[in-house]
Amino acid sequence: MNYFKRPLGLILLLLIVTSCGSYFSQPLDIQNARIGETTDATYTLRNLPPPTAPAVVGVYRFEDQTGQFKQTENGSTFSNAVTQGGTTILIKALEDSRWFTPIERENLDNLLNERQIINTTRKDYALQTGTQQQPLPALLYAGVLIEGGIVSYDTNVLTGGVGARYFGAGGSSKYRQDRVTIYLRAVNTQTGKIAKTVYVSKSIYSQAVDASLFRYVNFRRLLEAETGFTRNEPGQLAVKEAIEKAVEALIIEGIEVGLWYPEGGDTVAQKLITDYRSEKEVAERTDVYQRELLDRRSKWRFEAGAGGTYANNDLGNPYYEYSLTAGLKYNLSPFLGINAQGNGYRIKNTGLLNRQFVSTDLNLEFTVLPYEKFSPFIYAGPGINFANSFKISDFKAQAGLGFEYLISPSIGIKVYGDYNVVFSDQMDYEVAGVRDDQYYKFGAGINIYLGNNQAKENSPNYIQRREARELKRLSKRQNENDSTGIIVDSLSRKRTNQNSNQGQ
Repeated sequence: MNYFKRPLGLILLLLIVTSCGSYFSQPLDIQNARIGETTDATYTLRNLPPPTAPAVVGVYRFEDQTGQFKQTENGSTFSNAVTQGGTTILIKALEDSRWFTPIERENLDNLLNERQIINTTRKDYALQTGTQQQPLPALLYAGVLIEGGIVSYDTNVLTGGVGARYFGAGGSSKYRQDRVTIYLRAVNTQTGKIAKTVYVSKSIYSQAVDASLFRYVNFRRLLEAETGFTRNEPGQLAVKEAIEKAVEALIIEGIEVGLWYPEGGDTVAQKLITDYRSEKEVAERTDVYQRELLDRRSKWRFEAGAGGTYANNDLGNPYYEYSLTAGLKYNLSPFLGINAQGNGYRIKNTGLLNRQFVSTDLNLEFTVLPYEKFSPFIYAGPGINFANSFKISDFKAQAGLGFEYLISPSIGIKVYGDYNVVFSDQMDYEVAGVRDDQYYKFGAGINIYLGNNQAKENSPNYIQRREARELKRLSKRQNENDSTGIIVDSLSRKRTNQNSNQGQ
């Protein structure tokens, strides 16, 4: 029994130690007020290059448009699921970016009332003292309105966990993913035209880890112990980060359409746009579960494999023999492809048969997870089986299952197994019963993908090689231009000398 206790103790220790910074930093006293937390998007926003001139913008309302209430285990409460202070968070993000001059519009009535009070007080003071009072400066007006709102808050987008229990001791870990989505748009106040709209989503993670012990340690002595923690990402911080990311996106997409411009000219603007487009390409091929949907497999694939066979025929004592395979596949789509193979193999029944065969297969192959590095695949199709140095041929059919893992954008390793039915009962030289001869084939192999695919084009090595080729090409062109300039300059000097000699 002690052999089981050690691994169980390790499992419990891992459950408690993994991701449990909150557990070891529990608040034991009153915490003082502190400056609000920042996010990665905050730093990115603050580090943007400055604009040539900040744009004056107004925000009337940026509110919760979901209408959702906070979910509990027993239903829902009357508390809202997301913060109702979206306008305030947006104004702070606009201010942090340094690209905008926000003006007060959310409580415009209060501002106008206060200005009226100031004017009335000044007028009364002027009548009493006989002095001339200066009028208030004019209010700023917005060239751009920032509109939008929090449009979605999805709970339990992804849930899961793991746990183990043995003789009253155990532990578990659970997690949950929620998702908040916002839209932001810039409106031209002179024409009412919507200049740009951006859309940003942010995942919100919650995690719970617990461990417990329930054990009789002695007669009438019961030991009970439990520990754990729960960590929930604050919804307000998630909304804040999403808004800040949306402001960053609005700035860069505004540069693209000429709404505003950064200091530093075209070089700075082009770098911002290029980096943003690269990030946007990655975002557009990433699904809601944070999986990057890259087309990882090229159109053409060469494959080779080796393994064994196992006979299922009319003779007894079947045993394993070798098999070799090679083939070529063409992908009609990321999921579906046509695979042509050639196989060499032997069938063995110990003490009775050991015969060599060759076969050709034409399979329709379905890749279950084409955008993942690891994917199962299934295949089936017709074929031809040859024996006696291609003198005998029989039709066959096969179906199989395999698993592939891509170790690079060009190379994958796989294991496979298939069931083959030969439409002949003479593979083993024995005709018996009504069933034709059959055999199993299994093995491991390598897939080599020919040509480009999205995974190759986005790999760091491919990008570096492409940039190196581009630099080499530009350098070669520059050298050619320099050589041409030297030749032209030499000919020009030679002609000048000839003219000067003729003049003398």
